Amino acid sequence: MTTESQKTIRPAGYGELVKRYALEVVPNWHISFVATSGTHRTEAAGAVVTDIYPPSYWPGDSLGDHLEFALKYDGINLGILATLFPVADSSEIVSYIQLKPLGKYARRVWFLYEFLTGNLLPLPDLNRGNYVDLLAADQYYTLAPAPQVRRQRVNNNLSGNCHFCPVVRRTETLRRLEDRNLAERCREIVARYSPEMLRRAMSYLYTKETKSSFEIEHIKPTSSRTERFIALLQLAEQEDFCTKERLVDLQNRTVDPRFRDSDYRTSQNYVGESISWQHEKVHYACPKPETVSELMAGLIGTHKAMESGGVPAVVHAATVAYGFVFIHPFEDGNGRIHRFLIHNILARCGFSPAGVMLPVSAAMLKNPAEYDASLEAFSRPLMALVEYSLDNQGKMTVTNDVQRWYAYQDMTLQVEALFRFIDRTVSTELVEELNFIENYDRTKSAIQKIVDLPDQKIDLFIRFCLQNNGHLSARKRSSHFSMLTGEEIGRMEAAMQAGYVATTDENG
Repeated sequence: MTTESQKTIRPAGYGELVKRYALEVVPNWHISFVATSGTHRTEAAGAVVTDIYPPSYWPGDSLGDHLEFALKYDGINLGILATLFPVADSSEIVSYIQLKPLGKYARRVWFLYEFLTGNLLPLPDLNRGNYVDLLAADQYYTLAPAPQVRRQRVNNNLSGNCHFCPVVRRTETLRRLEDRNLAERCREIVARYSPEMLRRAMSYLYTKETKSSFEIEHIKPTSSRTERFIALLQLAEQEDFCTKERLVDLQNRTVDPRFRDSDYRTSQNYVGESISWQHEKVHYACPKPETVSELMAGLIGTHKAMESGGVPAVVHAATVAYGFVFIHPFEDGNGRIHRFLIHNILARCGFSPAGVMLPVSAAMLKNPAEYDASLEAFSRPLMALVEYSLDNQGKMTVTNDVQRWYAYQDMTLQVEALFRFIDRTVSTELVEELNFIENYDRTKSAIQKIVDLPDQKIDLFIRFCLQNNGHLSARKRSSHFSMLTGEEIGRMEAAMQAGYVATTDENG
């Protein structure tokens, strides 16, 4: 935006309120200006949209005027409102509501003030007027049916509570992803294969998902830890793990026994890396330990509300799983539990077919930049607000109050990211594994007709050929298949090449 154009526009809505009250906030996804002349125009830069409105849109100068404009054009931003309300003059808010007590925006402001501050305004309960939805269901993912709040005659269709309440917008990206109907596509793919083949495929996919989830954190688990995590994944369809008791148990079964927690953490933790001696680069500061129990109680409550409130499975899984990892309630294992919760919620919501586990972590591992971006979409703007110090042992102390930003997140970008990972999982990871097993069975049968080798020898032959573009190397032939003739090896290689169109080291 040029300097000249800045002289002819002024901020409105959240932009004006942030400037007027000198608020330190995570920027809203939508920024509004009103020009002194001209027509409406929209500018987009990444995930941020700027609208410049003509003069007729100027709402007025009062606090109430800009609150109404913000809700109308900038959307619901609970974090900004939770930052504004404690420093604004509540009498101005009362005056605004009294001017239009039946107005839908006035009632929303009234509800949100009391919801976010816990303080009642000196206003009598409304006793007339139709109930209005707090969020427009065509613009946000909401609970349905929504609890009715008699005081303001509002349908509170927020997906969370005052301790943890994510907001997810119905963006064009999410509308397109929903139109792909990934759950139905997954069912159609699975229906093409026999139950026996699916059983064998799942056995491999549980292992693949476990190794991928650990590898994202650059950890190579022992065989016992791998088996424990696989056993947990197999329970994901049956049990609700999003309770405090089950989460603690999950952490205990996921981490090295020396780092098990008996409760949520009581110390400040952060995500960072050592640059040099006594020099840490901090990527993310987690919530203060004294706020974790309240945030987690809010997260679990939000999970329960979404479970019964008709929220789509992927939206539900993303908000709870990412919300969990942003709260980081344990000293260790948070990332693995975050990815486990995705499976747990998708399975219990019926998104994936019974008995089928989608290897979402494998898709994340193959697209690390996109996975990191989904985390940094929250952590990067947050870190501009967190004030902290590190002592010479790397212990962090957070010195300002930023709890509201962990509690009231816009998680639209995280939901979009999970949708894309699931799309790749259904279209690529699941299909490739099922095709691999189908090709393997066909190839094994063809080889057995050439030479009746033991199963272990055939498995070894196929693996060696997959690792060598469909051919058995001279060294592997000498060390493992010296009993076969050249003609037999040639026919077996031809069977391999006919059975597998594409081969990769990973398939071996």
